[in-house]
Amino acid sequence: MIQFINVSKIYENRAVGLEDISFTIKPGEFVSLVGRSGAGKSTLIKLLIGEEKPTKGRILFGAYEVNKLRSTEMSQLRRQVGIVFQDFRLLANKTAFENVAFALEVGGRPQSEIDEFVPQVLEMVGLPSKRNHFPNQLSGGEKQRVAIARAMIHHPAVVIADEPTGNLDDINSEEIIKLLLRINELGTTVLLATHNKEIVNKLKRRVISMVDGRIVRDEPNGKYIIM
Repeated sequence: MIQFINVSKIYENRAVGLEDISFTIKPGEFVSLVGRSGAGKSTLIKLLIGEEKPTKGRILFGAYEVNKLRSTEMSQLRRQVGIVFQDFRLLANKTAFENVAFALEVGGRPQSEIDEFVPQVLEMVGLPSKRNHFPNQLSGGEKQRVAIARAMIHHPAVVIADEPTGNLDDINSEEIIKLLLRINELGTTVLLATHNKEIVNKLKRRVISMVDGRIVRDEPNGKYIIM
């Protein structure tokens, strides 16, 4: 599904984003990507979705070689990836329904599909009754559920959750992780970037640990261990 082969990212100021990293994520895996700020997690994600290009190495996503894609091909790849951010990134002037629908509208999908698919994903994340609520009428946990619904609207092969519990309390954090696990059980690959040691240790799933742009540990049923 995803493969990084000897990938490095060196910025113009010679700062090292990633240093010669290699790993493979198989379809259907749930992988936690851990490390302190500056470890390279965000750089890795940006390279995976084509926001940045590597200085060297190859990045494969299914049949795509990400670092060689043209802009039209990149848009096709990004429809296979759903991204969930720490700060939700919802449109304040749109309801929960409209925020999710917007992801389809920009892709030119017909209204009939929007009316069919948006209620389905809102039901999946447990928010059918909140469809007409604006973000300022939702709790933090509910906002993140809307963000997850938006990420799932294209039925992506992979969901990347970048610190999805960073702005949530413990109870809501646990509910968001349970939701990501359910999504994974339906066959979607999940890449969770997080600082939350307790969540990672409870998951008992694969853990890739990063320090200074390098992978220092990659363990099945791993724990949050940063040396």
